[in-house]
Amino acid sequence: MTNMFHTISFKNIFFINAVIVGIISHSCLSDALQEKHFLHYMFTVLTKADTFPEFSAVIVADDRRIKHFSDEERVWILTEDDWTEPPKDPPDPRNWFLHQIRTLSNCTNSQCSDHVLQRIIGCELEKLPDGTVNLTVFDEYGFDGEDFISFNSDTMKWIDKNPKAKETKMKWDHQTGRNQYIKYFLKTCMNWISTFNNTQKTAPDVHVFERKYDEYSLVLTCLATGFYPRDVQMNIRLYRNILEDQTSSGIRANDDETFQMRISVKINRNHEGSYDCLLIHSSLTEPVSVKWAGNYTDIEPESLWPFIVAPAALIILGLIQVIAVIICCIS
Repeated sequence: MTNMFHTISFKNIFFINAVIVGIISHSCLSDALQEKHFLHYMFTVLTKADTFPEFSAVIVADDRRIKHFSDEERVWILTEDDWTEPPKDPPDPRNWFLHQIRTLSNCTNSQCSDHVLQRIIGCELEKLPDGTVNLTVFDEYGFDGEDFISFNSDTMKWIDKNPKAKETKMKWDHQTGRNQYIKYFLKTCMNWISTFNNTQKTAPDVHVFERKYDEYSLVLTCLATGFYPRDVQMNIRLYRNILEDQTSSGIRANDDETFQMRISVKINRNHEGSYDCLLIHSSLTEPVSVKWAGNYTDIEPESLWPFIVAPAALIILGLIQVIAVIICCIS
């Protein structure tokens, strides 16, 4: 979480939540043997917001945007409807953030220059290959694109990361009631993410198929889709030996908040062998192996689509013609 605010400028504030989510997504690319999960609360506050909301906030769990704050209705709204126990709302209300940025900016309602205050608070869970679990919590602020101040939940003291934050540190260190509540909130975050990641899992749907590369080669592809959480390990094998030079699409999000991944490798068209796709995922009690049938034809899967669509189109066209005739006869 160090230096996360350094590359963000005010002119890019419209995209700030997307940028942070993208950074988080990139950092969570791992295989199933080193599983990672997170729950992040992200806030952005502006002093001058002519075309942007002066306050925006979102809660993200494992790349799923599960709650957001409506600046118009001034309430938190559950984005997903399948959360039986959504995480707690954050400890500080909207007006608290607005007061903080005006204090830091030394401005009034009528005289404010461009300033931005950011906060990210939450927890992260990491399952290591040896079975141990690491849980970390954090509460960090950025001001005008720079690291500003962070909270140490063990000592319940604030750490100033910028000379401008020294006064804020002294003030917040004396707010013992608020600091105690933040520590409790972070503990609740850890409990929630531990419970959630033991229950909310979806197994992948795995397919193996091929396409023609040239006269002598095929591209063998393994597609896994519909899995949650996002961490997965996939490999194409020959006689249970992992093939080299595999290419990957990377882990991508589906429209239903699950994930998909595709890996491919070029193989000899005339080589007969036992190819399979091995997949490891936390939703599975054991790895899944899907074998390639090996029955290649010169008709590629994509080229079958016109043959499927054409009959359906003819049927629909025929029905339209029949309806047109009936309407003409009635009239």
